[in-house]
Amino acid sequence: MRLFVGVTDFDWYSLHASRSGVEEVNFWKPSPEATFKALKPGEPFLFKLHAPRNYIVGGGFFARFVRLPLSLAWDAFGENNGARSRAEVKTRIAKYRRQPVDPHEDPKIGCILLEEPFFFKQADWIPAPADFNLNIVQGKGYELASITGMQLWQQVGEKLERMRLQDATAGPATNAAAENARHGKPSLVSPRLGQGSFRVMVTDAYSRRCAVTTEKTLPVLEAAHIRPYAQGGEHALTNGLLLRSDLHILFDRGYLTIDPSERRVVVSRRIREEFENGRHYYALHGNPIASPADPQEAPSVENLLFHAQTVFRG
Repeated sequence: MRLFVGVTDFDWYSLHASRSGVEEVNFWKPSPEATFKALKPGEPFLFKLHAPRNYIVGGGFFARFVRLPLSLAWDAFGENNGARSRAEVKTRIAKYRRQPVDPHEDPKIGCILLEEPFFFKQADWIPAPADFNLNIVQGKGYELASITGMQLWQQVGEKLERMRLQDATAGPATNAAAENARHGKPSLVSPRLGQGSFRVMVTDAYSRRCAVTTEKTLPVLEAAHIRPYAQGGEHALTNGLLLRSDLHILFDRGYLTIDPSERRVVVSRRIREEFENGRHYYALHGNPIASPADPQEAPSVENLLFHAQTVFRG
């Protein structure tokens, strides 16, 4: 396992630390060509402030890296981008790029999606490792098997243990990290996704195309929960479908479902009975849905079955 120490602004940290119930953050990079390959899902990402505040002040658990237009990043994460408004994020992008951003431009940014974030009070800030050069701009990775990596992660874990004693809703990755601090054996545990990350990751898994129509106009595509969140459905890729907005509404209201075994669209007769219309939707009946490139990100049979039996109005 590895951990990564990323460099961030005090303002970014302060906004998050001042808010309660932050379930996810977007640690974004201003460059449209940005990449991030330092971590695997579930590995820890720590926040270090710019000099002269050379301290680690919190962190989170890596979920995914994806390039997004600012509009989608803001719609998905809002203030979890570390700013009070979309305009503020745009101003920061221009500042870091050292060039103006056109008022009508929707700039692309690199997004490091982090789940179950935690923010330390100043008394709990951890001094940056001695080998963390002040000239490092973006960050540095450490193997947890190394002396520095293990010492740093144990310090973080001990603080997380104290924090989770005050928070009964701590997520699985946070609980595992706290346990590791006591037993000294790091383990990789998938973090609990937030709503914004669910939306972005479902969008990315389906290559930004509707699973039913292959529509790729991004503003009208939405991440649908197969098993409704209010009925125990999780923010998980296996519980998600990328749908055109009108199909999302029909899916949520039970006028549309997906056959669990054949993975084909099933359209309810109620559309015709109740609205005396639906010709365009009935044309989709029996069509196969698209699947993510990664089979592990495809909808689960259990979730599809739940929707077909519980939500669908046949």
